[in-house]
Amino acid sequence: MNVAQIVLATHNAHKVAEFQAIVARVRPDLEVVPYDGPEPVEDGTTFAENALIKARAAAAHTGLPALADDSGICVDVLGGSPGVFSAYWAGHAKDDGANLALLLDQLSDIRDPHRGAHYNSTVALVTPGGVEHTVEGLWPGRLADAPRGGAGFGYDPVFIPAEQDGAERTVAEWTAEEKNAVSHRARAFVALEPLLATL
Repeated sequence: MNVAQIVLATHNAHKVAEFQAIVARVRPDLEVVPYDGPEPVEDGTTFAENALIKARAAAAHTGLPALADDSGICVDVLGGSPGVFSAYWAGHAKDDGANLALLLDQLSDIRDPHRGAHYNSTVALVTPGGVEHTVEGLWPGRLADAPRGGAGFGYDPVFIPAEQDGAERTVAEWTAEEKNAVSHRARAFVALEPLLATL
């Protein structure tokens, strides 16, 4: 089998592992390689803008087709925030623990059924020749009152997906295989798959 390469424009090892697992399941002929180039300034105001900024930089730096994901958690009562600012919610240190603590503090007086939220993953595909596409994956759910579980990253310890038929597990209590089958990134990749076939 001939294996083609595509670069994933992130320095986040968790995202690289997730994408490698997702891609391997549906496109075993496509090898996702991590990006080791400079990080561009993500000054977009939407997930799509930031994903394109990263994918363009990686395609230009490596000469390979590039994928980039910009993702975050969007909380209903916060008007969709943290949204594109999810990684920086508690400051530019990108501290997952601080981000989570701040979000929970902001929602400390909010009870069910008003803790609705969704994960958004917008994935950009950019080729060295300048072809560009974006797709979106949404994962609906709600937020727990306190963190639970030791798996996942980011806001996973408080995110309870909607499709559990009454179960109360946060994503941090799921296995990686469970998450990678239905996550926002998995949903975005399903939409992206027909575009990858054109590479």
